[in-house]
Amino acid sequence: MLEQFNKAFESRIRLQIMSVLAANESYDFSSLKDLLEVTDGNLASHLKALEKEEYISVNKSFIGRKPNTRYEATQRGIEAFKKHLESLEKLIKQQK
Repeated sequence: MLEQFNKAFESRIRLQIMSVLAANESYDFSSLKDLLEVTDGNLASHLKALEKEEYISVNKSFIGRKPNTRYEATQRGIEAFKKHLESLEKLIKQQK
């Protein structure tokens, strides 16, 4: 049963990131940082881990002269996240 859980989502922060990106078209770094109340380095490391799995994509641009980094969930990421949530639901239902 536990093998159905995705190790990429074991971290509370990664689970939160995927929740935000699954519910929104995209989100920028600063907004994610404020929403999740994490440090730059902590958020960056979790985003990098999700990017490595190809669960999120990164779009870097400039707004005026200010850099802007936006993230969005990939189709692969959405599918993996849904599968993980379904496994959690099954586990909860089995406990009743």
